[in-house]
Amino acid sequence: MNIVITGAGKGIGFELAKIFTANKHRTFAISRNTESLQNLSGNLLKPFSFDLLKGDYQQLALKIKDFLPEVDILINNAGILINKAFRDFTDDDFDIMFRTNVNSVAKMSRMLLPDLKPGSHIVNISSIGGYQGSSKFPGLSLYSASKGAVSILSEAMAEELKEKGVSVNALALGAVQTEMLALAFPGYQASLKAPEMASFIYDFAINGNKYFNGKIIPVSSSTP
Repeated sequence: MNIVITGAGKGIGFELAKIFTANKHRTFAISRNTESLQNLSGNLLKPFSFDLLKGDYQQLALKIKDFLPEVDILINNAGILINKAFRDFTDDDFDIMFRTNVNSVAKMSRMLLPDLKPGSHIVNISSIGGYQGSSKFPGLSLYSASKGAVSILSEAMAEELKEKGVSVNALALGAVQTEMLALAFPGYQASLKAPEMASFIYDFAINGNKYFNGKIIPVSSSTP
């Protein structure tokens, strides 16, 4: 299968790149910093340095097309977290958070529509913090709001793309031991590690669209 992953330079995205290539899937791995991915490079992996906020998406589309004739799975994993009290947020904080966490999901998905075929699967990585009724935490108001937007966008995308035969689902992840979790909850140790969550996402990306479309699925064994 042909795979595109954003935010592949570290954490869950990096582990996903490892799993997909280990299982013989051609993988285009996008990250601002690709240093870690260079160690995985081979015929099945194409690391590509790209800034989702400032990059030329048309150029990115051409680079993907050079490596993958079509796309079976798009995993919109990239995200940013700014841990700051609501009263202290600036307009710039808001713009960076929503452009990275929400707008890049829409832009990547629209850009790759011509390359997605019936049976393709878009998996958007959301957060349990953006899941209605879940626990919310101080300092994460806009992060949670942005991930809630990703979830609702996923539902709407699924409706619009169903005639094309493309499925769209969102995984609302709970606590996973990553750099982002450490930023949100310093000192907290999650029960799940990035490789474990990546293994679940790998299986879901390949098989989940047989059972789900337009769903927001909480994947959370624990929250701080």
